[in-house]
Amino acid sequence: MNKRILRLAVPNILSNLSVPLLSSVDTAVVGHLDKVYYLGAIAVGSMIFNFIYWGFGFLRMGTTGLTAQAYGRKDARESHLIFSRAFMVALSSGIVLILLQEFIIFAAFELINSSKEVEYYARRYFLIRIYAAPATLILYVFHGWFLGLQNAKIPLLLTVVVNVLNVCFNLLFIYQFDMKSDGVALGTVVSQYLGLFLAAVIFYRINSGSYKFILREVIEIEAVKKFFRVNADIFIRTLCLVFVFSFFTAKSAAFGDDLLAANTILMQLWMIISYGIDGFAFAAESLVGKYIGAQDKSKLLKVIRYIFYWGMGIGAVTSVVYYFFDYNLISIFTDKENIILLSLSYFIWTAPAPFINSLSYIWDGIYIGATSTKAMRNSMLIATLIIFLPLYYFTNDLWGNHGLWFSITIFMIARAVTLAAYSRKHIFSVI
Repeated sequence: MNKRILRLAVPNILSNLSVPLLSSVDTAVVGHLDKVYYLGAIAVGSMIFNFIYWGFGFLRMGTTGLTAQAYGRKDARESHLIFSRAFMVALSSGIVLILLQEFIIFAAFELINSSKEVEYYARRYFLIRIYAAPATLILYVFHGWFLGLQNAKIPLLLTVVVNVLNVCFNLLFIYQFDMKSDGVALGTVVSQYLGLFLAAVIFYRINSGSYKFILREVIEIEAVKKFFRVNADIFIRTLCLVFVFSFFTAKSAAFGDDLLAANTILMQLWMIISYGIDGFAFAAESLVGKYIGAQDKSKLLKVIRYIFYWGMGIGAVTSVVYYFFDYNLISIFTDKENIILLSLSYFIWTAPAPFINSLSYIWDGIYIGATSTKAMRNSMLIATLIIFLPLYYFTNDLWGNHGLWFSITIFMIARAVTLAAYSRKHIFSVI
């Protein structure tokens, strides 16, 4: 079982880590430019896209769970239909986002309180990067579909290629054409479409003799209802998650550009390890879905136990590393001593985060593989509305930025506790 887990988890870990590591290159490049508001612009612009794209995360997660269960039943035709439904939703959603770009950017800055410089450059960043929306969402579908087929190597290839291209184009546009934060946005657009082209080529090579698109089967009413039921729950769950992290960035911006920069750097460290542990969560999606589809309860229980061992172990080791190398880690992202010292004053919330957060990440993967999405939705609503927001408003005046970090830490703990409480009914009794 460990070999099966690692065969899926290791490529996923490498794939997931390439996202924050290479985006950290962007943060480091922009963080060394002459003005701190460029870093703030990237943080705010990225927050807006996180809110949008994380909301569409169901295109990957739902596709993985449904495809994995079809794979466990050895139903290749159904897996092709799942891909087709998700592809159509992704393409149409990407086009709609481009059409709504002016409304989105207007609404975003009605809610975000930032300096004029940050708002100006974040707006420019958004209006360039939005044109990558169709490619980004369709790539979600490709990733989810391949993972559902127990293939983590192709998503790894796609992710690494896209992110390496992204960094290369960003460096080119920033240093060769002096585009500042605009160069980061344009680099993302170009790299996403090149990645989509590569994904399409791979998909065609694998399925050229077996894939058939029949619209009547794609829009079969009961299958479509199940597709949207699963994905609607994931959408609500993800929307809450994005709201919490977007709320965090917006409140950070209200504290001023320096504190926004410090919180952005610390959140990068949160994200780096979350993507790493998510490698095991993705393995859980694939294997849990497979064993539920095959109705194999003994292997289901075994894979859940083993994945928790791996995820929590990596989280604990990373927390120790963060504790002893705090200054060194922060100085990678900026050479401004005041930002480094400011970040260190809040590092108490970053060091234990890898271990604390690993529990909810692994539970997420298990629930997605089981397509027990209603429980995921309810857990996230409780953690967001009953835990996070009341804690923030209670502690904000007393603790300031410490209150913000305290609230998001307890939010992560609440997610793990509620998912564990739901598991007896929604995971262990499904077979």
